[in-house]
Amino acid sequence: MSSGRLAKTPSPINSAAHSFPLFQPRKPLAPDLTVFEQIDRGDILVHHPYDDFGATVGRFLEEAAVDPEVLALKMTLYRLGDQSLVADALLTAAQRGKDVTVLVELKARFDESRNVGWVRKLEEAGAQVIYGMVGLKTHAKVALVVRKTTKGVRRYAHIGTGNYNASTSRFYTDLGLLTADAEITADLTDLFNQLTGSSREPGSSYRKLLVAPGTMLKGFLDRIDREIGQAKAGKGGRIRVQINGLEDPEITGALYRASEAGVEVSLLVRSLSVLRPGVPGVSDRIRVLCVLGRFLEHERIYHFGNGGADEYLIGSADWRPRNLRRRVEVVTPVSSPPLVARLDALLTALFAEPSAWTLGPDGAYVRGPRPSAERPHLHDRLLA
Repeated sequence: MSSGRLAKTPSPINSAAHSFPLFQPRKPLAPDLTVFEQIDRGDILVHHPYDDFGATVGRFLEEAAVDPEVLALKMTLYRLGDQSLVADALLTAAQRGKDVTVLVELKARFDESRNVGWVRKLEEAGAQVIYGMVGLKTHAKVALVVRKTTKGVRRYAHIGTGNYNASTSRFYTDLGLLTADAEITADLTDLFNQLTGSSREPGSSYRKLLVAPGTMLKGFLDRIDREIGQAKAGKGGRIRVQINGLEDPEITGALYRASEAGVEVSLLVRSLSVLRPGVPGVSDRIRVLCVLGRFLEHERIYHFGNGGADEYLIGSADWRPRNLRRRVEVVTPVSSPPLVARLDALLTALFAEPSAWTLGPDGAYVRGPRPSAERPHLHDRLLA
């Protein structure tokens, strides 16, 4: 018999009750100084979506487009989106007579038509557009600005882990380094000269950068071997890596060898991992976690203990054959002590996230306790 009360209708799944609260990303750059003046004071690390993409990377490119002292702007583009402040900045720079070179990946899955549309506009504005290399996808996230200063020509760079796409930067976590480091910018100059001046894949001689397919795989294997050497010498060994996928057979084999030698290996892998952690005698010292939450974890961070002289790198490459062998990828070291401290704190927090999923030796994931008001998710803590 009815009580006379109407049953409570469940709220629709797309209602505000089922949505995350809105947030305002930080604008970490000083408004009263140009981005170039701020980079001159020291390297800058930006972390999206917590740091606003438009107010950091977008501002860097927009200022470059209108600055009369900027001579050239060179970029790789993978996914742009329909509305692109990045493409608008490049169009402005080209229309103002600057030397604009854009390496566009037309075969970025799901974004082919958008990229073709932007290519036409850029070409019409006078930009030099390169369509990539035969047999290699261009997946690197790099920009280079050449600018006149009172002390001569100076180069500025952005090297990131994610696409130059303001829309996805609102829900993908990514990192970017803004730098005027002479060796890093010289490496980027060499890379752009190789990509635009020949049909050959990038060369194998760089000062600081790891570039796929030329130097990156060897560079990572050498660093893993270095940690193995440290462990065998009784000095410990430590590897912490955050990537989107782990599939490369050489890297996987090297990590197994590292575990057997006594290296502590912590891996944060968002999707595919072919490595089985916790197998007795094989991968006892390896753990594999996956952090899921409000944002899609998309950073690529690589940390090698290096006998106490910790080495941190960020970039566009996962540890998969396609990234290390069939794509143009760029990874850069991060050496500024304050930025190293930020990367260390971020990795430490990610690996300590209580709600993370842990991969077992049987290939199954076990989820940690759900976030709560008393124990909020890392994403919420970073937003706060």
